[in-house]
Amino acid sequence: MLRQRVLATYRSDLQGVDLEELAAAGRAVLADGQPRSMGDLARALAHRWPDPGHRPLGEMLVAALIPTVQLPPRGLWRTRAGVRNAPYTHWLGRDPDPVPADAADPVGQALVRRYLAAFGPAATADVRAWSGLAGLPAAVAALRGELVSFRDERGRELLDLPDAPRPDPDTPAPVRFLPAFDNTVLGYHDRTRVIDDAHRGLSVAGARVVLVDGRVAATWTVEDGTVAVTPLYRLSRADRDAAAEEGRALAVFLSDGDSDRVTVAASPA
Repeated sequence: MLRQRVLATYRSDLQGVDLEELAAAGRAVLADGQPRSMGDLARALAHRWPDPGHRPLGEMLVAALIPTVQLPPRGLWRTRAGVRNAPYTHWLGRDPDPVPADAADPVGQALVRRYLAAFGPAATADVRAWSGLAGLPAAVAALRGELVSFRDERGRELLDLPDAPRPDPDTPAPVRFLPAFDNTVLGYHDRTRVIDDAHRGLSVAGARVVLVDGRVAATWTVEDGTVAVTPLYRLSRADRDAAAEEGRALAVFLSDGDSDRVTVAASPA
């Protein structure tokens, strides 16, 4: 799946490159255990594959061919650094476990359970859209005996864990500010359950959104310590007040208490 995603972008650049040979060469470079950036790894192999360019080589190696991890401080709060990659085997001290490609696959079943725990009730198409994996129906079939089934308004089957919380549909959902690319929006094939079709592009454009009663109703940005909320459609006075209150809490959090400033723009006509 990861190979196909990279090839969808760089197929012409990587035309004629033997991917197994490229992977073996990349593993040889990383065998010393030293972390490297994607560019460093690509430059180390550019003499053998000069035509594709550094980015196609690096992305194919790091994103698709060699299991790697991004090392800290990349993933630390408020600390920035260039991305350094190390082989999975060096970081964990062992090779990946072999996974059977059939319905008995325990990893696939665990993935479905974890997905439903976060996003259920959901359709099998939602699981596939979120994971990018086409082989999960077998895992879903193997789990059916332990899952519960529902039908949505369109008649589609939705699956869930039997003990998962399922609030009454009339339960109010509090205002929430989400980061860019949050899986609350991206985690479904049918994203209209969270975001209107007219605003669907926001979910893949990196916009940070505000949920009002569980649906995307605004975007938000931060500038000079002020959280600025821009509604996507007309909000009630109560919803504007709730967005402002949650925005103030977010401003305090992001500024370590130095600012509680928030603005809510006028609703579109």
